[in-house]
Amino acid sequence: MKKLLLMTAVAVFGFLNINAQEVKFGAKAGVNFATLGGDVEDADGITSFHVGAVAEISISEKFSVQPELLYSAQGADNEDSYSEFGYSISEKTKIKLDYLNIPIMAKYYVAEGFSIEAGPQIGILLSANGEYEYKESYEGETFSDSDDEDIKDNFKGIDFGFNVGVGYKMDSGLNFSARYNLGLANINDTEDSDDWTIKNNVLQLSVGFMF
Repeated sequence: MKKLLLMTAVAVFGFLNINAQEVKFGAKAGVNFATLGGDVEDADGITSFHVGAVAEISISEKFSVQPELLYSAQGADNEDSYSEFGYSISEKTKIKLDYLNIPIMAKYYVAEGFSIEAGPQIGILLSANGEYEYKESYEGETFSDSDDEDIKDNFKGIDFGFNVGVGYKMDSGLNFSARYNLGLANINDTEDSDDWTIKNNVLQLSVGFMF
């Protein structure tokens, strides 16, 4: 997978050097609806954000390539609770993963301003944090505990994914897009990584401006 993505990037940039007709630069930001997939069960999504820079390289009137550099906050949430006969227990776990993502999107304009897009993405893990809350109650007495720790060593430093999406660009340069990032790589870097896969899955809604 790594070799395929590298060869794709080299081929794309080689093609661009020969055929690029116009290059525009811009910025974008928006909301993430992120979760973790693979062998992870009962993971709830978290709402976070992304922000970064883009460049749109026009190859023809209909086709362009858009490399991006994005900070993206991702991860997942999980909550379990139990209550019976005056006894209750609840556990909350949140995993927060911060990435520097580098997508390379191929865009095809199907109509004036409207485009469909697809392309690979490489993610560089910047930080990983785990938050844990535990609460136990019985007959009016409550015990609680919480923890917040750096868990970056439990995750691989590089992630690979594939994006698909749609977009609309106005003549003014203002643009909007919706994109889904499907994680392809197992980011679990613990001892059971061969038996337990963890993958990033993120839906992104963005607004941007091309200068």
